Amino acid sequence: MSLSGLVFVLVILGVLGAFGLKLLPTVTEYMAAKKAIVYAKGAASTPPEIRASFDKQADINDIKSISGKDLEIVRNGEAWDISFAYEKKIPLAGPASLVIDYEASTSPNGKAKAK
Repeated sequence: MSLSGLVFVLVILGVLGAFGLKLLPTVTEYMAAKKAIVYAKGAASTPPEIRASFDKQADINDIKSISGKDLEIVRNGEAWDISFAYEKKIPLAGPASLVIDYEASTSPNGKAKAK
């Protein structure tokens, strides 16, 4: 491998590494939010309690993108299905940004919908 080839590979790896470092906090927050809705579903029995439980978990896990009022809570027989969806914009360089749509649900089919 030539020196210019090595420099090219290192530049590409550096750009990918910087991109990954900007993306990692949003993915970590999304995973924490998914765990928080599962916890809230098990810990509470009414929509206001579910929202309050989620807000407590959000304070503990530093979830800033959504709150309890952003949750969609739908009755599914005797249980509640909880879902959320939000968009995260990550500035990259200059006017370039990355927009990611996150969504999660406790419903087995993946999304809580009103019947």
